[in-house]
Amino acid sequence: MNTIWIVMPILIVLMFLIGTELNKEAFINVVRSPKPIIFGMVGQLIVLPVIAFLLASLLNVSPVYFMGLVLIACCPGGSSSNVFSMLAKGDVALSVSLTAVSSIITLFTLPIIMELTSDYVSHNAGISIELPVGKLMMQNIVSLFLPLLAGWLFRHFKPVAAAKVGKKLGKLAFPALMLLAFTFFIQYTKEIFDNFQLIGTACALLILMSMLCSSLLSHIARLKDAVRRTIVIEVGMQNAAQAIAIASSPFIFNSGEMAIPAIVYALLMNVILLLYVFVIRKMK
Repeated sequence: MNTIWIVMPILIVLMFLIGTELNKEAFINVVRSPKPIIFGMVGQLIVLPVIAFLLASLLNVSPVYFMGLVLIACCPGGSSSNVFSMLAKGDVALSVSLTAVSSIITLFTLPIIMELTSDYVSHNAGISIELPVGKLMMQNIVSLFLPLLAGWLFRHFKPVAAAKVGKKLGKLAFPALMLLAFTFFIQYTKEIFDNFQLIGTACALLILMSMLCSSLLSHIARLKDAVRRTIVIEVGMQNAAQAIAIASSPFIFNSGEMAIPAIVYALLMNVILLLYVFVIRKMK
């Protein structure tokens, strides 16, 4: 069974959930205080994919995992980032704004970066990896933008009902992702075990280096501590469901193996960021 039929409903529900968390303040914050948003976007949309590309090259991973590692780096806006920001005593309003803005901008940046990556991998590996950009754009609009818009409209016209629905969906988000990870693990147990040392090392380094770079960017911008913690979490936390949906989609790459870095990243991401939150709370 292709996991796309499991991941797509989960992804749509998660993006709808993010939409229900949006309000006017989220967009006003972008205009009123653009510097944190800009530096957060630089970390999410530029720094992270560049680090992934360099790591994949230095570690000499196979072409399919090369694509998978860059793919997860191109999918910002993890559904749990707002909760992690709250636990780390960060700027939750900024977290919501960054998640929403990055989810929209990704519609355009992801096809560009992945097309460049597929050309590079195809040229260096001597194989052909085709990227149907039109189908990728269409799938992202259906699975990301439209659910996000629907959630925002629901919040705008039915705020009380949206708050209740959002609260219930929020409780289901993490179990849904774990179900997806478990289903995928059952299908690709051998591949995951055979390559876990390499992919795990690459993903762990990607998370840690992205957190370090985003923290340095925040210091350079002289942002407040709460804002800095939020940007670190937002840059480190990726939308694994989106990466899996793109990798396993029969309309795009149709590769379960390409989704393995996203699964490994999701597992390590939650562990590393929970440790980060724990340290922050202890320091506070």
